[in-house]
Amino acid sequence: MKNYKLRFVPLGGIVGVTKNMYLYELYEDERLKDILIVDCGIGFPQEKELGVDFVIPDISYLKNKTQYIRAVLLTHGHEDHIGALPYHYQELGAPPVYTSKLTSIFVENKFKEHDKKISINRVDFDKEYVFGDFRVSFIKMTHSIPDTTHILIKSPVGTFYHGPDFKLDLTPPYGSPPDFFKINKAGHDGILCLLSDCLGAERPGLTLSESIVGQTFEDEMRKTKGKFIMTTFSSNISRIRQCVEAAIKFNRKIIFLGRSMKEATKLASGIGYLPIPDSLFAREESLMKLPPNRICLIAAGSQGQYSSALSKLADRQNPFVRIKPGDKIIFSSDPIPGNENEVYGVIEDLISQGADVVYSDIAEQLHSSGHGNQEDLKFLIRFTNPSFFIPIGGSIRHQKQYENLAIELGYEKNKVFALLEGETVWFGKGMKAYKGQVVETKNIYVDAYGVGDIGNIVLRDRKTISSEGVAFVFLIIDNLGRLVTRPRIVSRAFVFEKEEDKLYKNAVVLVERVIKPKGGRIFDLNKIKREVINVLEEFFYKEKGRKPLVIVEVIQL
Repeated sequence: MKNYKLRFVPLGGIVGVTKNMYLYELYEDERLKDILIVDCGIGFPQEKELGVDFVIPDISYLKNKTQYIRAVLLTHGHEDHIGALPYHYQELGAPPVYTSKLTSIFVENKFKEHDKKISINRVDFDKEYVFGDFRVSFIKMTHSIPDTTHILIKSPVGTFYHGPDFKLDLTPPYGSPPDFFKINKAGHDGILCLLSDCLGAERPGLTLSESIVGQTFEDEMRKTKGKFIMTTFSSNISRIRQCVEAAIKFNRKIIFLGRSMKEATKLASGIGYLPIPDSLFAREESLMKLPPNRICLIAAGSQGQYSSALSKLADRQNPFVRIKPGDKIIFSSDPIPGNENEVYGVIEDLISQGADVVYSDIAEQLHSSGHGNQEDLKFLIRFTNPSFFIPIGGSIRHQKQYENLAIELGYEKNKVFALLEGETVWFGKGMKAYKGQVVETKNIYVDAYGVGDIGNIVLRDRKTISSEGVAFVFLIIDNLGRLVTRPRIVSRAFVFEKEEDKLYKNAVVLVERVIKPKGGRIFDLNKIKREVINVLEEFFYKEKGRKPLVIVEVIQL
C-alpha cells in the first residue's frame, strides 16, 4: 500500500484578499509527486509602498520543483486571480493552463500585452481532468464576472473543494446559476476540506443578485436629462452588460472610456458576451455632436486611480467630454479598502462641476457584492459538509468570523485552519490534518521599470523623499582626497528657497571639515560619503526638524 499525503500551501490571497495563488502538493511515500497551482493573481500596494504599481506572489519556493507542476487552474478572470501569470509562467516551467471561456480570453490578452503567447485549455464542465494522481472537475459558480468556477480536486488522500470568490446568485444577468446538483453530489460523495471565500463573513443574510443592479440602471437612466455615466471594474462584464442593455432601451449611444475598459469590452463582445447594436456604438470623438440625453458613458477608474478615464473626467482632462449640470454619474462598485480617499476625492471633483453623483454611501442597489454573505457561506458549508475548513480570500477578521459560522453550524473549532501567507496544512489518510512548516514568502513588487527590483531600502528612500525631501551634495576631489572646489548642495521638497542660502553655507562648512585631509592617510571614498551623510542628516534635523534623503555625488580628478 502506498502512503499518500497532501500539503496545502498558500503563496498569496490567504489573508490579503488579493494576490491569490494556492498550491496542492501530493506526496507518495514522503516523495513529492504532483503539484497543482490554483490561480496566480496580482495584489495592490499599500499606501506606504510608494511607486509600486502592484504586487505579485513570490514563487521562489517552486523554482526547483517545476518538474512536479502538472497544471495551473484559474477560477475566474479578475486581476487578483490571473494578473501575475504572465510574469511567472516561464519560471513555472510553462505548465498547461485550464480555465473557462471568458477567463481564457482575458489571460490570452494579458500575455499579448507582454508580447508573449500562451495556449489555454478551455474546460468542459462535464469532464474530469487527470493531472498525475489528481482528478479535477470544474463547477459553474456565480460571482461578479461571468464564467466563474469552483474546482473539485480529488486526490488519493481525499477530495478538496476549492471555492474562492462567489455568491449564490439564483438570477444572474448572464450565464448559468450555480451548479447546485454538482455541489451537492460532491458533498454526498465526501469532502475532506472546503476552502471557502470568507470576505462576506461579517455581513448577515444572502448577497443580493447581480440582476438588481440592472433595474437600478434603468430607473436612474430614465430620470437623467444629461449624460449618463457609469463606472465599475473593467472586468465586471455582467455589470457593464446591464448598463448597455439599459442604454439600448433608452436609445442612448454607448461609449467606453479608458484603455482597460475598451480592451475588456472588446474581448467580451468578440465572444458574444456583450452584444451591442452597431447603430448605438459610438466613439469619444463623436460626443461633441450628440445631445447629452443620447449619451451613455461607461468608464474605467471606479477606484479613483490616477490618470484613469474617470479621473481625467474629474480633472477636466478629457478633450471630448465635459461634465455639466444634468449629468449623472453612477459608482457601481465600492472602494477597495485603502482607496477610499482617492474615490471620494474624484466624487467631490465631479460634484463641484455640477454632476449628480450617486454612490453606495447615499443610495442602495448600485452595487451588488460578488462575495457571499453569511447565509451564502452557510449554504456552501451545508451542501459540501466537509471534515475541515480553510477560509481564503479575506482578512484575519473575516477568517475569525468564518470560524464562528462553522462553529454555529455545529463544527468543532479545531476543524478550521485560519492561516497566514506561507503557513501550510498537511492532510493524511484517516481524516488527519495538521499545520506544517511555514514556506517563506515575500512581496514581489512591480513598477514601470521592472519586477522584483524594489526592495525595502528603495521603499524607505521613496517614503523619505515624499515626506522629508531630498538633498544632493556634489563634491569634486583630487587623487589625494582634497576638495578642488567648495561643495555644492541642492535640495528639492526640503526647505523654502529663501532659507536655502544661510542653511547651506553652514552645511558646506561642516562638509569641508569632514573631507579635510587627516595626516596624509589614504582616503576611503565610501567612508567619506557615509560621514557626509551622517553629519548633514544630524545638522538638518537640528536646524529644521527634518531628515531629507541625502545623496552624495563625488567626482574624482
